[in-house]
Amino acid sequence: MTSTGFLADDIVNGHLAGWLRDLGAVRRLSANTLEAYQRDLGQFVTFLAGHTGGAVSLATLRELRAADVRAFMAVRRQDGVEARSLARALSAIKSFFRYLERAGVLSTEALNTVRTPKAKKALPKALTVLEAKAAIVTTDEMEERPWVAARDVAVLSLCYGAGLRIAEALALSRADLEGPALRVTGKGGKTRLVPLIEPVRQAVEAYLKLCPFPLTPSQPLFRGVKGGVLSPRLIQLRMQALRSALGLPPGATPHALRHSFATHLLGRGGDLRAIQELLGHASLSTTQIYTAVDTERLLDAYRAAHPRS
Repeated sequence: MTSTGFLADDIVNGHLAGWLRDLGAVRRLSANTLEAYQRDLGQFVTFLAGHTGGAVSLATLRELRAADVRAFMAVRRQDGVEARSLARALSAIKSFFRYLERAGVLSTEALNTVRTPKAKKALPKALTVLEAKAAIVTTDEMEERPWVAARDVAVLSLCYGAGLRIAEALALSRADLEGPALRVTGKGGKTRLVPLIEPVRQAVEAYLKLCPFPLTPSQPLFRGVKGGVLSPRLIQLRMQALRSALGLPPGATPHALRHSFATHLLGRGGDLRAIQELLGHASLSTTQIYTAVDTERLLDAYRAAHPRS
């Protein structure tokens, strides 16, 4: 084993070192990602060395079969490695073999049939109705500058009352408010219309009356204290302060208010297709995750209340 830490001969170790340099200098991967990729390849090479009975050479890599890669993934899975980490390991392996192919060293078809493990999607963290309402009310109470308080209340109201992403809320202009529905530009530049309930519209209008800066129809509505476009970081910090003040869970973020919007609508009998349109999801499968959130919420309530639980 050389200083690279891989159970491979000098030629393969040289290529591994060149690959890592390429990732850092050309692809500019972060130090943490480079470390993870190096660790993943180290584990793969160690497995191959044990699997084939000797230090890994170019001949070992040329003779690699899809079954060998699957066997490595199976061993890692038995060790308790989760799908997300397995997917990263497979990405590292494929990246190394692409590097070898670009360098004219060797090519293999073994990896083409190996599927990337699918990570289990984490359920969105939604607040309760009382928690979401308390966050908005408390925002008004904890800020001494009236126009800043009104601004933050309006932004959080748009996240919870209209289901907007924080970036969507901060990109709104006065022109987007014209008419009975809000015009929202979402991911991919796609535009959708979102009806505004009266409390949300009132929150936005209260901010507009107090805002000390001139706002043209095409400029972003929400401003920082110096008049520039409001940074999402300030709203995130506001939610951080609210978590501390109200004892909210760690997942109480601006985006959690959007999750709460969808979850509470679904819990009140909202149509899944309509919720998809309101959220701006391209696929219904993305919206369907909220059915799992609502089911989990009901199960929690059942476990807490049922005498036989």
